[in-house]
Amino acid sequence: MQHVPGRIFRDLSLPGVSPAERSALYLALIQTLAQLHSFNVNSLGLQGYGRGPRYCKRQVSTWKRQYQAAAHTDIPAMNELAEWLANNLPAGDNEEQLLHGDFRIDNVIFHPREGVYGRYLLGNAAAENSYEFASLVQPLAETGLRLAKKTSFTIGMQPGNMGELFQQSEKGKVVLQKVKDFMQKHVFPAEKEMAEYYARNKNSPDVWRKPPTIERLKERAREEGLWNLFLPAVSGLGQLDYALIAEETGKCYFAPEVFNCHAPDTGNMEVLHLYGTEEQKKQWLEPLLEGKVSSCFCMTEPDVASSDATNMECSLQRDGDSYVVHGKKWWSSGAGNPNCKFAIVMAKDKNTSASRYKQHSMIIVPMDTPGVKLIRPLSVFGYFDYFHGGHFEVHFNNVRVPASHLILGEGRGFEIAQGRLGPGRIHHCMRSIGAAETALRILCERSSQRTTFGKKLYRHEVVAHWIAECRIAIEQARLLTLKAASRIDTMGNKGARKEVAMIKVVAPRAVLKVIDCAMQVCGGAGFSDDFPLAQMFAYIRTLRVADGPDEVHLSAIAKLELLEQAKKLNAHL
Repeated sequence: MQHVPGRIFRDLSLPGVSPAERSALYLALIQTLAQLHSFNVNSLGLQGYGRGPRYCKRQVSTWKRQYQAAAHTDIPAMNELAEWLANNLPAGDNEEQLLHGDFRIDNVIFHPREGVYGRYLLGNAAAENSYEFASLVQPLAETGLRLAKKTSFTIGMQPGNMGELFQQSEKGKVVLQKVKDFMQKHVFPAEKEMAEYYARNKNSPDVWRKPPTIERLKERAREEGLWNLFLPAVSGLGQLDYALIAEETGKCYFAPEVFNCHAPDTGNMEVLHLYGTEEQKKQWLEPLLEGKVSSCFCMTEPDVASSDATNMECSLQRDGDSYVVHGKKWWSSGAGNPNCKFAIVMAKDKNTSASRYKQHSMIIVPMDTPGVKLIRPLSVFGYFDYFHGGHFEVHFNNVRVPASHLILGEGRGFEIAQGRLGPGRIHHCMRSIGAAETALRILCERSSQRTTFGKKLYRHEVVAHWIAECRIAIEQARLLTLKAASRIDTMGNKGARKEVAMIKVVAPRAVLKVIDCAMQVCGGAGFSDDFPLAQMFAYIRTLRVADGPDEVHLSAIAKLELLEQAKKLNAHL
């Protein structure tokens, strides 16, 4: 037992804690208990320490006695539930196992021989409202009994309960509708104005600056409370709620920035919110949240295979009160934006003998620091992505920054990256599904407008089948992505690893299929800037590499699946 720094929640109602953080707190508690319970008693030398096997039987018996001591009326459902539990003890109850019986979030222990309502009747109740607990017993008991009598009760996708699994919060529904209305009223009508701006400035240095239209739309969105929706601690929305919003904003390439929900700033804001010091939050996070500045993320390198991030060569070395960063990065999205004020750089610590996943750190580097040099913008299928500040090669030539700019600590880079990538990948996938909806709309409109061989295009069976298959692909990708979002809300990033890896493979493939069909139906026009399809294709194709190659995700999925199957096999032996 040690005294360690941390947060203690004395109030069980967790005032001021957002729903997403509340889920994360309880999930962390559950995961810790589960890990504790997985330890082998014999290997720890604790055999014979406690009362031995049949813990569940003793617990059920204790609960029954506690209920009988506390109750003043007969509740048949409680009696039946106690009987069911006694007759359905787990098969492993005859084994000696390590268990922790005190796991309320405030760590309060109640007396083992008296119930709350019983103490009220005896005149020594724990609280003035103790009598209210009696009215809770019957519905809770009836619910428990219903669950107990089900032949199987599995958390996950079940036929017929998709609405329950992917249930939006009431706030999420309201915000989503407001976003849809805002898109229809303000964003989509601005598409022509945006296109004219870039056509007018394509040969001007101003092409890297945000059009005045964007600033006007951002101000309006902020006034309507549609701001920083991606960050649960600020918006009060869970990942499932925001996933549906991200899909809506994905229907227009500049919409995410209108709501201050655009990459890479979203990922950087998540990093600073989760891992930044108070000083770092004040200096860097707050301006990002206010939309006053932008940022970039520097991880990928030109001289090594970045599919294995441990290959990184950009170095980080402590020198007194500073760190020195030296190396090359590229595909640094947003670095060309004149308002990009800092980069979060991942670099390898020099002179360390730590394990390969403990050798890298993340550090904040202001873009105006001596030694930071923008080398060139990189095109994607010929597009320079001016609106998003381009994708630049950036060199760090012995760049010196204060030691206080280091995030979380030395060797914590991969830990931070994992915390950053889960939600961000869901945002990418749902925005891409929104793009697929736009592509399918174009496909359907074009097929109803053009005639070949004496009939409308949609009357040709092959085109009709494309439309059907595109709708199927979109729905499948959306459902899997929403499942991943739901698992992050309930089980955290780590608990959703397999689902997140799957959507990174499934979503881009599905969306590319839809865009390709739309381009085919549009013919030559589909490859031009008369339609957004070519630019959409270029962007979506990069997702199969940008957040990790498909092959890496497939290997991770296979590994997790094999582990799960092995656990199932061991459980049956």
